[in-house]
This record gives sequence, structure tokens and C-alpha cells, in this order.
Amino acid sequence: MKICYIADGSSIHTQRWLNYFAAKGHEVHLIYWKTRPGYHETLRIHLLQRFAPKIWPVTRYFSFLQWIFQIRKLVREIKPDVIDAHFIIDNGLLAACSGFHPIVVTAWGSDVLIFPRRNFIWRIVAGFVLKRADRVICDSEVVKTGLLSLGTKPNKISKVYNGIDTSQFSPRRADEALKSRLGISGFPMVICIRHLRPLYNVEMLVKAIPLVLKHIPQARFIIAGDGVQRSYLENLAATLGVSQNVSFVGYLPHDELPAYLASSNIYVSTSRSDSTSLSLQEAMACELAPVVTDLPANREWIIDGENGFVVPQDDHRALAEKIVYLIENSETRVKFGKINRKLIEDKAEYEKEMGKVEKLYEEMITASKMGKASQGH
Repeated sequence: MKICYIADGSSIHTQRWLNYFAAKGHEVHLIYWKTRPGYHETLRIHLLQRFAPKIWPVTRYFSFLQWIFQIRKLVREIKPDVIDAHFIIDNGLLAACSGFHPIVVTAWGSDVLIFPRRNFIWRIVAGFVLKRADRVICDSEVVKTGLLSLGTKPNKISKVYNGIDTSQFSPRRADEALKSRLGISGFPMVICIRHLRPLYNVEMLVKAIPLVLKHIPQARFIIAGDGVQRSYLENLAATLGVSQNVSFVGYLPHDELPAYLASSNIYVSTSRSDSTSLSLQEAMACELAPVVTDLPANREWIIDGENGFVVPQDDHRALAEKIVYLIENSETRVKFGKINRKLIEDKAEYEKEMGKVEKLYEEMITASKMGKASQGH
């Protein structure tokens, strides 16, 4: 197959998705304005040109109009069998304006759950893209419901998870040398790997830490991630007097995450909105016990009290209570971890999920060719 993606080339999620198909021997093209190292050697990258990049906040809309014409030209040259655009609002619109079919649009969550609710123009754009798309991929029931509310026909929607490489994300990747380097060997370890932005509400975790330390002074917390709130959260930790128990390690390359997760005991996500969280699934694959905020997408994976805990949003006291419970009750923690590992192996194995997408592409290409053949007669 010849597959063309319009997707954020700087995202690890894009890279994992595209590398699978390139490694399978398909001809894979990526169109975007920026990229990252680590793509499969056979993958072909087409960088879009930005209009006056030095004043990008002002000129990005002009660039977008320019990109429509660039993409139409590239598509004519590439002659793909299928286009898959990741993120509905921008890349989906570029695909919808390409004049090409069949088009797949892959939703990432906020493009369905947040943006269309913030601005009626984005809602109109989303509706237009979803109408033009031949198939829409999502990764959770809550996003599927959102797609339906935007007018997507049910028969267009396919649910596929991004998938976890369970050989990479495994409890076997625990690293005592890493814990020693961080100065946390022998201590119970809680980890959060969400972006440090208001949406992910890591402030809720930082506020919970003093309450945990009252009961378990030796507890240690790893906050891995970066974003606009990093300085604020570091200052908050200092103000609360917990800096010695918290390590802000910044953004971690994806290949370093397994060691950090597998070396931890408890995973925390305090997000205010989410589709299926890849970081939650990665933690589950590493046999961690999760404590997550009460979101529909989280409840698809975590049943409160059965394989983790679900706490109300912005309730740092409830979060602290569940963290303390899991530290003090190692049998429950281990039981949750074993259940979670099995769940990921059964429902979200990377190779299986990407295989579903591959089959979907093949079916769409076959249907498109048959449609064109019948029109020719």
C-alpha cells in the first residue's frame, strides 16, 4: 500500500503509528511542517513551508491556506492509495480540502471533546471534515459519542487503540540503578508523566503530596513532563515544603519511559479531560496500580476498587487517601498491577491494534477501486 499521512510529525504517537507501516514494507509518506528524529529509514517526509515563520502567531492562518495548495500538489505527485489525517480540526481539514478519496480521519480526543465546544467555527470545521471523511478512527467510547454528536454516521466510525508494545513496557524493565541515581532506592515511588499544562491539572497531585507525607514520610514522587506550568509547580512544591520528596525530571524520551514506569509503584493521572490515555495504558502494562480522575475514558479502563482507584476531579484529599492506601496495602497494589497487565495484553497490544488499521486501509482501498471500476462501466 501507498499511505499518506497528514499528522504532527513531532509527536511520538505519530512516529509509532507510521513506523509500524513503514516496517511492514508499505510506502509511507508524511506531510507536516515539522518532524522529529527516529522515523523508519524508508519513510518519506514532505515538509510544508511556513509563511513568514518569524511572526508565526500572526501568519499561521496564511500558511494554512498556502498548505492547502501545497498538499493538493503533493497528493497528485505521491498518488497515494489512502490518506490518513491525524487530528480533525487542522490536519483533517487539510485532507478534506485535498480533493482526494479515500480519506481516513483519526481523532486524538481534544479535537472532538474540547475544541468544537470552545468555538462554533471549530465545530463547523469538525462537521465539514467528518462529513468528507470516508472513515473515522477513535480510541474510546467517549470520543465515539462526541463524533456522533458532531454528525458522524455510526457506520463510519472504527474504534482502535494506539496500542502498547508489551515487550517494551513491562515490569521486567525495572531499573534499580535508575532509582539509585534519583536517590529513591528503597522508597515507595509514585509517578506522573502527563504534560505540565492546566488541562492535566498536575497541581492536584502536588497539593496531595503533603497529605501523603503525613502518613508515609518516606514516599517519593516523580513528575516527568514539561510545559507552561513547570516553574509554578516547582515553586508550589517548595512552598508546601515537599521539594525533597519530589523530582521534576522534565520531558522523558519515549524509550526511557519503560524504566521509569516499571521502577515505580503507583501511577497518577489528574487530567480534567482525556481520550484513552496512552500513558495510563503504558503504566498498566508495567503492572502499576493507577489512581486517576473520574473521566469517562478512564472508566473504560479502570474499575474503581478492582484494578485501580478513580477519584473526583480537583479533590486532592481523595487522591492522597488512595495513594496512602496503595502504599500501605502492597497486596492490593500488586493485584491491581497483575490485572492491568493482562488487560493491556488482551485489549491494547500494539501489533494487534495496528493490524486492525492495516486491514481497515486495505478494505477502504479495495472498496474505492471497485467503486471507480463500476463508474467506469
